[in-house]
Amino acid sequence: MNGKKDKANTPGRGEIKAFLGEGTDFKGILTFEGTVRVDGKLEGEIITKDTLIVGETAMVNAEINVHTIVISGVVRGNIISTGRVEVRRPGKLFGNIKTPSLLIEEGVMFEGSCSMTQEESKVSPLSAKKEIEVAQDVVPVAKND
Repeated sequence: MNGKKDKANTPGRGEIKAFLGEGTDFKGILTFEGTVRVDGKLEGEIITKDTLIVGETAMVNAEINVHTIVISGVVRGNIISTGRVEVRRPGKLFGNIKTPSLLIEEGVMFEGSCSMTQEESKVSPLSAKKEIEVAQDVVPVAKND
């Protein structure tokens, strides 16, 4: 074989590195690199800086922290995404989302709330509000001296 064909067969960006097929039942903390597809049942926590694909037959009950997630099955749990959340028909999502980019197709079910954030923002709005309040408390004390 030539080097080009060998390179094409190695997992790369966007290629699925692991697959939990229909009939699989996993409980625990799942961490991975690359793209992982779930078509079975998964309960627990999912952590990755890469992509999770939730297939149509999947039932996921987990707290999810990913870069990108594509949902076509059922997800129950909160999602924090630094990249993108996609909910595609016939997907169902029951939980809150925090992401800079969201796509929800017509015909899916979504019950929860969504907070659109930018990945670059390091200070949460609540932290910024507290800093302002602290600064305001300090200013009157300085004026009274």
